[in-house]
Parts: sequence; C-alpha cells; structure tokens
Amino acid sequence: MDGLSYPRLIRRHWWIVLITVMLALGIAALVTVRTPARYQASVTFFVTTPGQGTDASQTGLVLQQRVKSYADLLTSDRLAQSVVEESPLGLTANQVQGRISTSTEADTVLLKATFTDTDRTRALKTTEALSAKFVEMVQRVETPPGGSSSTIKLEVVSGPRVTTSPVSPQPVKNLVLGGLVGLLAGAVLAVLRGLADVRMRDAVALQRVTGSPLLGEVPYEAGAKAAPLIVGEAANSARAEAVRKLRTNLRFVDVHEPARVIAVTSALQGEGKTTMACNTAIALAEAGWRVLLIDADLRRPKVADYLGLDGGVGLTDVLVGDVHVGDVVQRWGGKSLLVLPSGATPPNPSELLGSKAMADLLVALRESADIVVIDTAPLLAVTDGVVVAVQADGALLVTQQGRTSRSQVAAAARALQSVSVRLLGCVLNMAKVAKADAHQYEAYKVVVPQASRSVPADRAGAARRGEPAMAGDRTQELSRLSR
Repeated sequence: MDGLSYPRLIRRHWWIVLITVMLALGIAALVTVRTPARYQASVTFFVTTPGQGTDASQTGLVLQQRVKSYADLLTSDRLAQSVVEESPLGLTANQVQGRISTSTEADTVLLKATFTDTDRTRALKTTEALSAKFVEMVQRVETPPGGSSSTIKLEVVSGPRVTTSPVSPQPVKNLVLGGLVGLLAGAVLAVLRGLADVRMRDAVALQRVTGSPLLGEVPYEAGAKAAPLIVGEAANSARAEAVRKLRTNLRFVDVHEPARVIAVTSALQGEGKTTMACNTAIALAEAGWRVLLIDADLRRPKVADYLGLDGGVGLTDVLVGDVHVGDVVQRWGGKSLLVLPSGATPPNPSELLGSKAMADLLVALRESADIVVIDTAPLLAVTDGVVVAVQADGALLVTQQGRTSRSQVAAAARALQSVSVRLLGCVLNMAKVAKADAHQYEAYKVVVPQASRSVPADRAGAARRGEPAMAGDRTQELSRLSR
C-alpha cells in the first residue's frame, strides 16, 4: 500500500473515527465527574551550613548531595509516623507517606515538599506538621554525637500554603487528551478495518486485480433499481453519462483491432452485468451504431424482462434449429437496436453455447451488425460465461463496488485469461461518487427538450455511412444470413 492508502481508509471509515472519539470524550467526561477534587499544599526548604566554609564551591556540592538525601527522608515512614502522632487528622501513616511528593531544583539547595489531599484544610494542616517535624528530624540527625548544634541548617523559605482551586481533575485537559486518544485509536481501527475488508472498494484496486484498464465507473443511484435503463428521465442522469463514457472507451480501447462482439460478464450474480449490457447496447445504438443485444445467460435470463420483450422464443430455439434467427430477433424502441432473447431454458446450457451452431451464428451476426453485445452468465457460478467469451472478440468484466471480494474478481479474471480471452477492460458498478463530482455534473448537464429527443440517432448515423436505417431491413438481412 502507498502512503495515500491509509488516509483513504480513514476517510472511507470516518464513522469509526467519529464513534471512537465520542466514546473517548464520554469516558474522559465520566472520569472527570467521578474523580474527587484534590488540593495541594506545599512548603519549600533551604539547606545551608551555620558557618561559612573555607571552600564555598566544595560546601555547595556537599549541600546539593544532602538535599537529595533529604528528599528521601521526606517520604520515609518514620517522618510520616511522627506527623500522625503529632497531629491526628484522620489519616494513617501509610496514607500520609503515599501523598507526599518531593522535588529539587538543579544546582540549588532548595527542596520542595508537596502534600495532596481531597480536603483543603487537612492538606494545609498536614503540611504544616510535616515541615515542623522534618526540620526537627534533620536537626537531630545532623547533630554530631556529644555536640550541641547541628552542622546543617534547614529553613522554611516558602509556605506552607495550599492551592485555592483543585489541581485535579482538570476538565479541559482530560477532554483534550480523551479526544486525541480517541482520534488516534479511531484512525488505527479505521485502517485495520480497511485492511481486513477484502471487498472491492475502488477503481484503482479493480484495475490492479484484473490487470485491465478501467473503462467505466458507473455511480450508484437509488432509483436505478426501479428504472434500470438509461431512457426517459434517466437519460440525463449521472449514471447515463457514465455509460456513455463507457461507450466511448469501448470504441477506442484498441483502434487497430476494435471489438465487434463483446461479452459482458461478472464474477458473481447480482453485480449488474445484465443492466450494464442493456444500457451499453442502448448507448451504442443512440450513437448510430447497428447493435444486436443477445441474452446468452440461459440459466437466469433477464434481458427480455428489462426491455419489456417476449423472451419465450430466442437464442436456444435458433441453436437447436427450430427457428431462424431473423424470425425471433426483436426491434427495441426507435433506436437501431435489435434484441435476441434467450428463449426456452435448455437442460444443457454450456454444451449448447459451446456448440458449432453458436459459433456459426456469431459469425453470421458479426456481419449483420456493427456491434454485438452478449449478456453472459457469471464466471464463478458456471462455465457458460467463459464458453461464450471465448467466441467473442473480448470480454467486459462488471464488478459491483463493496460487494465482490478482491479474490473473487481475481479468480474471474484468471478464468478468462486461462482460455486466452481478451479482457477489454473492467467496469466498477454502483460506485460511490464524491459529492463534488456529482454537483459538477448536475451543474453542467443540459436538459434536452422532449421534442428533440424524438429524432432517431440511428438514422443520422446510418445516413453518414450509407447504411440502412430501418431495423426491418436488418431483420431481413439476419433472416437471409441464417438461411
């Protein structure tokens, strides 16, 4: 993964980061509320000698070493016990000892003792007793045997004083730390969630897994399930524009060897391959091409249902020799689009699709149409899709974003490559498009008046090439070729 993959994973799973931050803030707020207020009382001691030594620098070094020893003496159990005996304030010696902290300043002879307690008054009184007992203890320890005075003088230079406001909890600090911890934890969880997600999530991964160019990225639209075809109001949608881009890319994917027979397939069922085949055929017909759409998914045919045609008689009947192809090809709409439905469901779809009759039929249909689009079965479910793709000029692999795993897409690509099928490219279907891109299309699109839509695009295209414009003529041509 590159350096930009991690930010993309975090952005994709932003909700994990949000939830984690909210939980961390909630925990920080709860801890802040439940933590009792604590006050600190402090006192500062100055360590010196009663008389001036001959070597001031040497004396200073000795005193600095003594200060470090006194810091340990302040937290001793002996001093804590004497404080409790002198001033019983409801604390044990262990409690007093555990609440004392010391600090020293570098290169100085200052020693600071701090006592923390939930009771402000008790903190001050304990510190006062602590300072008095500590001075007495140092004087007693530093007095030589038989001597009358101590060699070290300990003076209180600051305090004892107690803070007016609690030193803990600190709401702002706790919330900031909680938010930062939640943000970091959320980012880590989002990245781990993204790395564990094996589903196909973006076009870059689709190209990398299939090893083929991305020919289209069709955005998800909520109304596409009820109206899957890019006709009527849907003709001006972002989804329709994406299919038109796919149409353009298909025609220029290899200008030296253009694909005239295209098999549209997918790794799994339900990824939108049939809808993509129908819409691609419609888009090609709108551009003036003579298009023949064949439903070769003999197990679960859907083309006739989508286009509102009779699919009872079709491809299977032609392959077994019951009817001629010209008798069952149906014209769809006012476009230069002919449709060959699947026909009756056979008991042996794979054998029928791989028969010589199917190969001969495709040879004949190739000459009667500019482009033949074939809807095939999913590659990982049955072998029908591979059987049909072998006989086509190339295959178009459709993958639904967020549904199919990378391993499944890779297996589908390998299934085509293992039989030397030319993979023209891939299409990421139902893709999540950034709002900025969607707004850009909405701002730029042109609403075509209904009257201008009624002009058949196939007539203008056919006239430019000197080809017949009526579907009836092409049906007759199919009929003659089949005979």
